[in-house]
Amino acid sequence: MARHVFLTGPPGVGKTTLIRKASEALKSSGVAVDGFYTEEIRQGGRRIGFDVVTLSGTRGPLSRVGSEPPPGKRVCRVGQYVVDLPAFEQLALPVLRNADLGSSPGQTVCVIDEIGKMELFSQSFIQAVRQKLSTPGIIVLGTIPVPKGKPLAFVEEIRNRSDVKVFTVTKDNRSSLLQDIVMCVQSSRA
Repeated sequence: MARHVFLTGPPGVGKTTLIRKASEALKSSGVAVDGFYTEEIRQGGRRIGFDVVTLSGTRGPLSRVGSEPPPGKRVCRVGQYVVDLPAFEQLALPVLRNADLGSSPGQTVCVIDEIGKMELFSQSFIQAVRQKLSTPGIIVLGTIPVPKGKPLAFVEEIRNRSDVKVFTVTKDNRSSLLQDIVMCVQSSRA
């Protein structure tokens, strides 16, 4: 039976919106929820990057268009975006490591939006996600990209796990998926 729930779909289809709504619904029903989501940063109507936002409201940069990394740091680039790996790890890793502290087993949902190319530059992030997926009492509610081009090995590893249920989000089904996602996570807690 699936314990973890992941959403996939093309960019801009509404995965993050669904994750945020599901997190709120779960929280309001008394479930402990922690984690982070990514949010587009726009300036003058065009996307200039992404921020990581924890569910407690702390925000930091994930990537920016054409920004340069600090001197001596390797450049992690996805298309036009330069990934700020230190800022990402400083924000995301503590949230992942602490997601199960202070709650009773079977009660914690860990939100990870997203496990994509930018985030996968971090080996520490991959290790932390693997640990969450194998920790009893933790249910991961996350997003993964649609496979295109060369598959991302870690994303495929997650997609193919027997304890993972993957919902494909489309413009046609996104407004009807929320209840299914929440019910799937709640049944994982039983």
